Amino acid sequence: MATLAVTRRHDLTDAQWQRLAALLPAASAKGRPPKWEKRQLIDGIRWRIRIGSPWRDVPAEYGPWQTLYGLFRRWQRDGTWDKILAASQTT
Repeated sequence: MATLAVTRRHDLTDAQWQRLAALLPAASAKGRPPKWEKRQLIDGIRWRIRIGSPWRDVPAEYGPWQTLYGLFRRWQRDGTWDKILAASQTT
């Protein structure tokens, strides 16, 4: 997969993304293909968490705020964020 250019100072680097991508849940083969790259969405979620702004204020280049929020909540409910945190703390 082609890498995305880092658009902002605090976006994930290629090395960080490679480590993180290995921890993410597998994409479902059902349904339509995703419109937004996971890296882009995660950078948007990280931007919102770091800044502390409302979801609606996330810059549009990260994707629609509803998509970002939906991914954040889905992974919060299924424990994905906890798994990522635990794995990143052990390395």
